[in-house]
Amino acid sequence: MSRIGKLPITIPAGVTITVSDDNTVSVKGPKGSLSEKISQDMVIKNDGSILTVERPSDVKEHRALHGLSRTLINNMVVGVTTGYTKTLEIVGTGYKAQMQGKNLVLNLGYSHPVEMIPREGIEFEVPAPTKVIVKGINKQVVGQTAAEVRAVRSPEPYKGKGVRYEGEYVRRKEGKTGK
Repeated sequence: MSRIGKLPITIPAGVTITVSDDNTVSVKGPKGSLSEKISQDMVIKNDGSILTVERPSDVKEHRALHGLSRTLINNMVVGVTTGYTKTLEIVGTGYKAQMQGKNLVLNLGYSHPVEMIPREGIEFEVPAPTKVIVKGINKQVVGQTAAEVRAVRSPEPYKGKGVRYEGEYVRRKEGKTGK
């Protein structure tokens, strides 16, 4: 059995989960609603406050989809109840971020400021000029948006300047003079 796939999903109060005939799971909660199409082979059982995902056989494909399906549904439940955040740090002299309406404007040493327009369901926050917080209810979209912000100026190994995730370790290299 899959260790993750066999875990039950507890449905918190205020969250409703509906499973349609084509295995499309819709989750509605206080922060919004999400839906995801799960593989037809997986059997999703809703017993009031507990949801379980079962696989029909021990075929390699079914074993692979078992844990994935359970995790996708659990991520939707967590997203509509608490939401997801990714924090980014900006390191470098003169590098900063600021909000312009809902858009994020980054000054990262280029000849022009880089403006990032948030996707639907994503919200940027700038508590300090060197800190950016990406918030949303969809874990995949939050992670992708944070990766796109980081890709504007990813950290370089010689001085460590650039945009990095909070707590990310950047391996430093010696310059030309170091032997």
